[in-house]
Amino acid sequence: MLLVVNVGNSNLRFGIFDGEKCVISWVTNTKPYKTEDELFSQFKIAYQNYEISPDDITEIAVGSVVPHLTYPIRKSLSRLHNIKTVLVSRNTPSSLTDVSPQIGTDLYANATYAHEKYDGNKIIVDFGTALTLTCIDRKGEVKGVIIAAGVVTSLNSLIGATAQLSDVEMRTPKRVLGKTTEECMQSGLIFGFLSMVEGLIDRINKELGEETYVIATGGTGHLFAPLTTKINIYDRHHTIKGLRQLYLNQKEIMKQG
Repeated sequence: MLLVVNVGNSNLRFGIFDGEKCVISWVTNTKPYKTEDELFSQFKIAYQNYEISPDDITEIAVGSVVPHLTYPIRKSLSRLHNIKTVLVSRNTPSSLTDVSPQIGTDLYANATYAHEKYDGNKIIVDFGTALTLTCIDRKGEVKGVIIAAGVVTSLNSLIGATAQLSDVEMRTPKRVLGKTTEECMQSGLIFGFLSMVEGLIDRINKELGEETYVIATGGTGHLFAPLTTKINIYDRHHTIKGLRQLYLNQKEIMKQG
């Protein structure tokens, strides 16, 4: 089976694939940053919890937007499985065209899988550390990306900059107009970000001159997708599926070479 690891700014997401199906997936915190030995122990414990035998993993693909964690994660996985890992990035070939050399690996993976999976013009809304909207046309051209602070990032900034506001549970309030401080903050976070996403989707569609198919992913995407008709589908595994696709592309090139 194939292990895919997405190294993000807030989370490490792991996905084990049996063919095209992601059969097991779990998430751990990226911070505090860990050493190679700490990561090795953490991975062994996770495998025990999910009853995974290291021998069942025959291939490993890693995508990362945290450069100083890339090496210790790859090294610890190689120690655990006694096989080499393959690093995929925006330099890995894909069917996309007109890709910015500055695009992050996660956004590149999002765009790659969306173009392979869905027809027409697409937008991938990734609710991560940053809120990103990546647009691809039906030919695979990356039309552009929007980047804003993510919902959790904004909450942490709000808490850190105010004297009387504290952390709140990230959930949808019963009404837009809050009565308690908690409800007021939840309304601003959930409905405020939802309105921003809906507005940006409308602006993208207007700029393109036609409607788009919208895919949501990311750690908090499940909160927003049910609240709007602008999002067509929520797939929490979208990014690691994209990393898997990039790995398969790289593997095919290595065979030909």
